[in-house]
Amino acid sequence: MNESEVMKTGTTTIALKCNGGIVLAADMRATAGNMVVNRKTEKIHQIDDFMAVTMAGTVSDAQLLVKLIKAELNLKKINLGTPNTVKEAANLLAGMIYHNIRKMSLIPGISHFILGGKDKEGFHIYDLFVDGSLTEIKEYVASGSGSVFAYGVLDSQYKKDASIDEGVKLAVRAINAALQRDSATGNGIRVVTITDEGVSTIMEQELEMKLKEN
Repeated sequence: MNESEVMKTGTTTIALKCNGGIVLAADMRATAGNMVVNRKTEKIHQIDDFMAVTMAGTVSDAQLLVKLIKAELNLKKINLGTPNTVKEAANLLAGMIYHNIRKMSLIPGISHFILGGKDKEGFHIYDLFVDGSLTEIKEYVASGSGSVFAYGVLDSQYKKDASIDEGVKLAVRAINAALQRDSATGNGIRVVTITDEGVSTIMEQELEMKLKEN
């Protein structure tokens, strides 16, 4: 595998529940060992009208799994004529991750996802570990090499009743803490919100303003 196709677990991604939605955030640096191979890596991907995932791990595997889950959810929606539930999407993706691990040979494929979404039962966050195990998250979760620094912020400042705007500011604060201390995390922050209106990306200019406010 080409070195530029590999992104180590050196990254920081987080998800947190707010009053009225979910906030997903990630840095934008892709690394291969000690080398920065991409400064504008998209680590948050929309997979349905009301769902998005953060990704970390081997880039080629993670990107393929994102494409597969998007296609499967779209096909399922067309065939059944009903919206997908977040739990169904999480279980489907977990199965894909598990089978990806099972078929590993000489080149290991390791992918870690955080899935956030909304369905008729409300807002949900699932942590999908590299072995395909699945955990529903009630408040917040962080992953990657910078997660210890992000957790330091989240553990002390998270509030269950926070608004989406407050959640975005907290997410920016948490990723920024990792940017300051983790060398594998860097090159900017991307934030996505999931609300009753669907999946939305916070523009870079807005993030800069929120970072200054922090």
